Amino acid sequence: FFFSSRRRHTRYISVTGVQTCALPIHGRHGTSVASPFTAKTLAFLRALKRNNDREWFRSRKADYDQHVLAPMHALLNRLSTDLRTFAPDLVAEPKVSLFRIYRDTRFSEDKSPLKTHIGAHFPSRRFPKGRGAGLYVEIAPGWVWMGGGLYMPDSSDLRLVRAAIVEDPRRLKRIVTAKAFTSVVGGLEGAQLTRVPRGFPADHPAAEYLKFKQFIGGREWPAQCAVDDAFYPRLLEVFRAVAPLVTFLNDALAAGTRQAEVWPPVGPHEIGRAHV
Repeated sequence: FFFSSRRRHTRYISVTGVQTCALPIHGRHGTSVASPFTAKTLAFLRALKRNNDREWFRSRKADYDQHVLAPMHALLNRLSTDLRTFAPDLVAEPKVSLFRIYRDTRFSEDKSPLKTHIGAHFPSRRFPKGRGAGLYVEIAPGWVWMGGGLYMPDSSDLRLVRAAIVEDPRRLKRIVTAKAFTSVVGGLEGAQLTRVPRGFPADHPAAEYLKFKQFIGGREWPAQCAVDDAFYPRLLEVFRAVAPLVTFLNDALAAGTRQAEVWPPVGPHEIGRAHV
């Protein structure tokens, strides 16, 4: 699942045609509350982008902790309560949700040592680390991205999701075409095949969804949204809109896992041969 700097992988979705965070908010979640992030949060991230250097960062670690990390902790604390009302199986805890600021550059051409954004993901309690769909929010020098889904499923998980789509073709369609989803994030996003995958008829009722290799719903805002009083209501609005998609995806993976645990039936004397 791990989302990280999703702006590179999902296009900006302008549902209204106006790129501002402080628009009228759908539904009953429009009460503004103070964002935990401030102008100093964005100022630090922009300075970090200009000075992506370990020594520069170490000498300003206290500023990072105060203006970037502490506000994110406050956000997680608030979400740990609010997620229970519509996504109770998702985790909002610093040890689980936060990413290290240091980049893993071993296999990257970009050797910049530090991430210039701060992000948090909210995975499902149902799966081990790194598996399953979840929600994600990112604050960067030039944008705010919020949303979720399943970003990099392996081939076995992708098969499970497609099996769930085939089993009930209408369920996913209802979720991603519902006004509660489209009015907030526009539509289902993610990399797709050009044709229906092998093993499925080209005229399958769910052909358009079987082509997806990623299943993402999200919304991008200008960076200033992070410090706007509308930030947290907007975040809840997007998370509530995307949560049914996350539930569908995790149900598909969980069902496949349970099936794998009981099939094929293997007796104790057959275990060695079953794993050869």
